[in-house]
Amino acid sequence: MRKIILAAAIAGSALSLAACSESTEDAAGAAVEGAAADAGSNVEAAGEAVETGLDDAGNAISSTVDAAGEATDEAGNNIEADVQDESTAEAARD
Repeated sequence: MRKIILAAAIAGSALSLAACSESTEDAAGAAVEGAAADAGSNVEAAGEAVETGLDDAGNAISSTVDAAGEATDEAGNNIEADVQDESTAEAARD
């Protein structure tokens, strides 16, 4: 008896799945397409944010390197001025 009821339930489920209307299938397809478009937009926005962050980091590194170079030049001029007993302006010209 249980097997007959189980078989009837399975057959009923199969028929209900097969009986999905075309509009239901279209709506499901549209929902999937919308979700895919949203995911694509989110990926693009994340990529732009990463690119902007990398640009900012590169600019900060470049500025730091420039400042370090200037500080090194100034320190070298100060040392040269002390060693050669001249002003830092004279050392910078040399």
